Amino acid sequence: MKTRYANPYVIGTLLGLVLLFSFYTMGRGLGSSSSFARIAVAGVHLVAPEHAATNPYYAKYLGGGRSPLMAWLVFLTLGAGLGGLFSAFISNRVKGEIVRGPNIGAGARLWLALFGGILSGFAARLARGCTSGQALTGASELAFGSWVFMFCIFAGAYATAYFLRKEWL
Repeated sequence: MKTRYANPYVIGTLLGLVLLFSFYTMGRGLGSSSSFARIAVAGVHLVAPEHAATNPYYAKYLGGGRSPLMAWLVFLTLGAGLGGLFSAFISNRVKGEIVRGPNIGAGARLWLALFGGILSGFAARLARGCTSGQALTGASELAFGSWVFMFCIFAGAYATAYFLRKEWL
């Protein structure tokens, strides 16, 4: 049975409208890396509140007396995840499997995915924005740095794929 996917032009147009709506209603664009930073800060604050309050990086998320989780980007990221899960569910693509090539074990695939996720999250905070924030928001604002960032992301992805392709073939 052939799996049907949504039309990328329709989805791209809808994503552009969501970005426009975000600019119009919130005064800023889309991104998700700060929501993960907020979740981490909430976790640190739960375990070590004194440390979180005295650390300058954590303290900026704790200001105002509100929970760091009470931010619209946290809800946006949660909605994107739930929306993706809902989309996979209604198209019957939810499976309990580890997608991998024949030359890599399941454990190695999971460790590579974890390492890649941690590295991407660290890089997103270092760059002051994730790929969605840099590419969607920055590119829509015609920010030169965001365009350079996206070209580097694609070049880095192609270079990395060259070295890791043997694991998938």
